[in-house]
Amino acid sequence: LNDVRLDSMQISVDNVNPDEVSKKSLTLLDRKLRWLAGFAAFDVTVNAVLGGGMPHPEDALIIARRARDLGFQCTVGIIHDERGQLQPLTGRERQVLRQVSALDRPLFSFDRYNRFQDALAGGEPHLWHCRAGSRYLYICEDGLVHYCSQQRGSPGIPLAQYSTDDLRREHASVKSCAPYCTIGCVHRVAMVDELRATPVETLQGWFGSSDSPSGMPLPVRALLRVFVTGRTRTLARRAAGRLLGA
Repeated sequence: LNDVRLDSMQISVDNVNPDEVSKKSLTLLDRKLRWLAGFAAFDVTVNAVLGGGMPHPEDALIIARRARDLGFQCTVGIIHDERGQLQPLTGRERQVLRQVSALDRPLFSFDRYNRFQDALAGGEPHLWHCRAGSRYLYICEDGLVHYCSQQRGSPGIPLAQYSTDDLRREHASVKSCAPYCTIGCVHRVAMVDELRATPVETLQGWFGSSDSPSGMPLPVRALLRVFVTGRTRTLARRAAGRLLGA
C-alpha cells in the first residue's frame, strides 16, 4: 500500500490497527476501500472520529488523507457520549482536527462545511438550530421516527403516522441537547436552512472568510451577487426556478 506522509514521518496505512477503543481500522478496511474506488457507481464518504482517549489521534489524519487519495470525501467527527453530547478534545486532538479540516477538497463538497466543530473542539457550545425530526429524520428498526440515533424516543412516532404537522413542529422546536451536539450529519443538514435565512453570513462561515464577502472564493462571490445581493437577483432566481422546474 502507498505510504501517507504525516508531517516529517512516513506512516504506512498498515499501522492504523484496531485498539482497545475501536475495532474499526484502516488496516482492515483498506482493501474494501480500494474496491469501492475502482467500482462504486455512487459517492463515498469516509468518516474518522477523534476523542475518547484514543491512543493515536493522528490515525484520523492518515485515514482522511487515504480517503482523499482514493477520490472519496472525508469527514472527521468529535466523539460523543451515549446522549450525543460533547466530549472535549485534547490539544493534540484539536491539532489533528485542524489538519484534517485543512486538506484540499472540491469547492462545493459538503465535507468542507465543518465550522460547527470549531467551538465544540474547545469544549464550548455551538449556537445553532437543530432541524432533527423535520429536515433530518432518524428511523429505527421498529419504524419509529427519532431526532437522531442518540435521542431515541423523541418524538418516537411511527413513520406511517408521521405527518406534515409533525415536520413543521420539529422544524421550529428547540432541542435542549443542541448546543453540545457533535453529530455532524444533523449539523450539515441544518445548514440548508441557515443558507436560506442568512445566506451571506452562512457562506462566510462555511468558507472561513472575514466580515466581508471579499474573503470568499470567486465562484461563491459570483453566485452570491447573482442570486442574493445583486440588483437583478429576483430575475435570476425566477430564471433558475424555471430552468430547474421549481
